[in-house]
Amino acid sequence: MLEARNIHKSYGNTKKPLLVLKGVDLKIEKGNFAVIVGPSGAGKSTLLNILGGLDTPTTGKVIFQGEDIYGLSDEALSGKRNKNIGFVFQFYYLLSELTALENTLLPGLIKKEKYTKVRDMAMELLIQAGLGDRVGHYPSQLSGGEKQRVAVVRSLINNPQLLLCDEPTGNLDSESGEGIMSLIRKINTQNKMTVVLVTHNMELARQADKVYHLKDGLLSQ
Repeated sequence: MLEARNIHKSYGNTKKPLLVLKGVDLKIEKGNFAVIVGPSGAGKSTLLNILGGLDTPTTGKVIFQGEDIYGLSDEALSGKRNKNIGFVFQFYYLLSELTALENTLLPGLIKKEKYTKVRDMAMELLIQAGLGDRVGHYPSQLSGGEKQRVAVVRSLINNPQLLLCDEPTGNLDSESGEGIMSLIRKINTQNKMTVVLVTHNMELARQADKVYHLKDGLLSQ
């Protein structure tokens, strides 16, 4: 499903670059729930963004569905992200002027799906996430946990094969965080969706099928 081959990532000038990733190899099978743990600043988010096609590696390859995503044109890569990869971030990135339902619809509309089809799917997912009575509310009217559930539902609207989660409970209290993790685990189990989650929380890591440790730019199991 997903493979990283000898991923290096550096920032800054060539004389004294900041080395963040120093040769990361990773292989994740379809339907797995994998967690990448490591201290703050270890490069977890950088690695996740590279796996999802949001950030380009300095060297190395990311193979998704048998295809090197960084060998694609920008347009083709954008299309693959939209159709096949869902993202959940620590900061919800909801548009304040749109309701929960409207925020959820966006990726489906970008995909140019029929509006009524996307709306019906969004309603069904929001109800499953316990937000049936909040669909018309704006982000300012939602709690942190509710905002993150909207963000999770938005990531699922195109039925992606891969879900990437970057510290999805980092801004939440323990009860809300447990609810988000329960929802993500349910998605993984019921839909056979591959999930890769990065966190510094070892409690969350214990729920995974596989746990990887990122330290000093290297990944170990």
